[in-house]
Amino acid sequence: KTRFGTFYAPNITPDPETGIGRWSAADLVRALRTGKNPEGEPYYPAFPYSSYTRLTDTDIHAIKTYLFSQKPVRRVNQPHELPWYLRARWTLPVWKMLFFTSGAFQPRPDRSPIWNRGAYLVTAVAHCGECHTPRNLLGGYKESLGFAGAADGVDGDVAPNITPDKKTGIGRWRQSDLVDYLETGATPDGDYAGGAMAEVIDNNLSQLTQDDRQAIAVYVMSLSPVAAVTHKNNRDKKRSKKKE
Repeated sequence: KTRFGTFYAPNITPDPETGIGRWSAADLVRALRTGKNPEGEPYYPAFPYSSYTRLTDTDIHAIKTYLFSQKPVRRVNQPHELPWYLRARWTLPVWKMLFFTSGAFQPRPDRSPIWNRGAYLVTAVAHCGECHTPRNLLGGYKESLGFAGAADGVDGDVAPNITPDKKTGIGRWRQSDLVDYLETGATPDGDYAGGAMAEVIDNNLSQLTQDDRQAIAVYVMSLSPVAAVTHKNNRDKKRSKKKE
């Protein structure tokens, strides 16, 4: 659920009729790199191709290998629930022209390998900015507030400021605190991640290698501090304790 309507994720099992079983490697590269389906039609940016475009070709091909190793499931996609003025996809090329730049991640030669690894994981693989960067009325990033938190995330969840601003972000955290948080969800003050972030940690970030979590922390702590209004998740979305 978003402020633009409700989007339903499609079937990405290798079922040839209802999934992606007939997709070629080039089809997946096109989807992730340019935000277009095999027929050339644009995807809604609820599919975070604006971040996935930065994936390397090697990782995209690895994703295809994994997806096509899964059991095919026959399940027809559920149509999105959108207002009438967003149902026509002809508006999407305009959005892409305004807010989307295609291209794989390019390492910065003036930065260390661990910083570049963290930058790649944050901006491409984990696509952290998709939730933690506020958006304008048309759904594009507010670039000046990158990673500074957003109050209108998925399903109404709130994404906090993760820049190292000491008052509104995580500037008082140590780098080791962030590494621990990415693995366990525990914050330095004894709280735990809640809502969508709890699922991201349990199902994704905690499954990374320790080196990759360290790289993410190096990159995030290097961001320019951005003072922004902070928002807290509803208490009923907080975990009362970490599951053993």
